[in-house]
Amino acid sequence: MTTSAPMTDLMGGQPLTIRPIFDRMRTIYADGEVVDATGRTTYGELSERVLRIVTVLRELGVKPGDRVATFANNSARHLELYYAIPLAGAVLHMVNIRLYAEQIEYVVQHAGDVVLVADDDLLPAVENLTEQCPDLRLVMTMSELAGKAAVAAPTTDLPELQEEWPSGICYTSGTTGMPKGVVYSHRSMYVHAMAACMADHLGLSEHDRVLPVVPLFHACGWGLPYAAPFTGAELVFAGADTSPANLARIIREERITFAGGVPTIWTQLLPLAKSGEADVSSLRALMVGGAATPRPLMEEWDALGVPILQLWGMTETAPLACASRPRRRHKDLDEEARREVRLKTGTIFAGLEARIVGDDGVELPWDGESVGELECRGPWVATAYYDDDALSSEKFRDGWLRTGDMAFMEPDGYFKIVDRSKDLVKSGGEWISSLDLEAAVMAHPRVCEAAVVGVRSVRWDERPVVVVVPEGEPPTVAELHEFLTGRVAKWWFPDDIVVVDEIPKTSVGKYDKKVMRTMLADRVLP
Repeated sequence: MTTSAPMTDLMGGQPLTIRPIFDRMRTIYADGEVVDATGRTTYGELSERVLRIVTVLRELGVKPGDRVATFANNSARHLELYYAIPLAGAVLHMVNIRLYAEQIEYVVQHAGDVVLVADDDLLPAVENLTEQCPDLRLVMTMSELAGKAAVAAPTTDLPELQEEWPSGICYTSGTTGMPKGVVYSHRSMYVHAMAACMADHLGLSEHDRVLPVVPLFHACGWGLPYAAPFTGAELVFAGADTSPANLARIIREERITFAGGVPTIWTQLLPLAKSGEADVSSLRALMVGGAATPRPLMEEWDALGVPILQLWGMTETAPLACASRPRRRHKDLDEEARREVRLKTGTIFAGLEARIVGDDGVELPWDGESVGELECRGPWVATAYYDDDALSSEKFRDGWLRTGDMAFMEPDGYFKIVDRSKDLVKSGGEWISSLDLEAAVMAHPRVCEAAVVGVRSVRWDERPVVVVVPEGEPPTVAELHEFLTGRVAKWWFPDDIVVVDEIPKTSVGKYDKKVMRTMLADRVLP
C-alpha cells in the first residue's frame, strides 16, 4: 500500500502585511498621482520618500513595536507616514486633532507614543506634550521630518514584517468617557483593503481618483490610504479646507470619481451642485459614512446623476464593514423602491459575519422585523480594546463586537440600523427610532438639519424633541405635525422644536446627542 504524499503547505505562505501594498504602489502603479494643496507627486516618488523616512525614524531611535503618532490633516506627507511607520515595524497612531487637550494628552500617554509628528500649523496644540507624557521623547513638525528625509538615504533593509504585528492604533472619538484604543494588525489592514475594493463593496480600480474628505486621523481614513493604492486608484486630499467651494474646485479640476465624507459635507456642497457652480459630472459615487443618509439628500444627489453609496463601520471594524448596494432581488424595483433599499445599511462585507442579538444574548431571526443589537466579527474586527479589560468585557462577547447599534436583518442578510441603542426614544413602553424620525423631519422644505433626542415626560417617560437648523423661517410644531402625517406614526410626532444655528457635532462630524441631551436636561414634558 502506497502512502499518499502530504497535501499541506503547498501554497505560498507570505505574510499579509502592508509591505505588499507598498510594493505594488511603488512598482505597478508608480505613475499614479497623489495631489494635495502643496502640489502633485506620484506613487513612485512618494514611495522613495517613504523609504527615506524609515531611515530617519531609525536615526531617531524608533524600534519595531514603538508607537509613532501623527497629528495632521489630510496630505501626501500624512500618507507617507501611513506607510513609513508600519514598514519600519513601528505602530502608526493617528491622533484625532479635534479631541480636547486632556483627551490628546490621554491618548498619547495611553498609547505610549515615543515620537509625534504634527502639521506645522498644529504644533502649538502638542508641542508641550513631552512634559506630560513620559514616553514621548520628541515632537516634530512635518517640515522638520521632510527636511531630514530629503538628505537621508532610502533604506534598503526593511524588516521582515509579521502579519500579526500591530500596524496602527486609532482611538474612538470619545463621546462617552475617554477614547478607547483599537489596535489594527498588518493582516487586518491587508484584508480590509482587499475587501473594500470588491465590486459589491467600494469597487475601486486604477481608473478612479479618490477624494477622502473623511480625515486620515479618524478610523484609519476609512482604510482608503491602503485600499486606493492597492488598486492603483489615485488619491487627492483637500487638507484642512473642506469648504464647499474648495471641494467643488477639487472635484472639477481633478475629475474626482469617488469622494467620501459624512452627510453634512455633501449637504453643504449640494447648493453649488444644483446651481451648476460645482461641476460634479466626473463623480461615480459619493461615499457617505459616520451617519445615516437623509432621504432628501439622496433624492437630490440622485437627481443630479450622482448616486450616494451608504457605508457603515466603526473604529472597531477597521473601519468599513458594510455597503448599501441593492442586491439581485432588487433589480426589478422602480427607482423609488430601490432608493428605499439604498437608504438601509446594506450587506456585511464578504469576510465578516453579522447577527442580531436580543437583550438575553440570544440571536434573533432574520425576519426583517425582529430588532436587536447588531454584532459582528471577522479578521478586521477588534476583539478587545488596548489595555482596557473592564470595557472590553462589556463591548465584546465570545469574539463578537457589540456595536451598540439596533437593527433588523432581512432573510438574505440585508440589514438596517434603526438607531443607536442609547439614542432610541422609549415613549410609553414603545421605541421610536430617532434616525427614522430625523429623516422624515429633514424632508420638510424649511429644515436644513434635524436631530431627535428623548426628553423626560411625566406621562410617557420620554418624548421626542427635534433640534433643527432651519432653511429660512422654521416650521411650527403644528406645521411639522401636518407635514409628518402619513410619513411616520402619529405617536412619533415630536412634542417640541428647538431651533439652533448649528447642531452640536462630535470631532468626526456626527451629531453629538450627548451634548443635546445635556442641553435639554432640565426640560420636562407633560
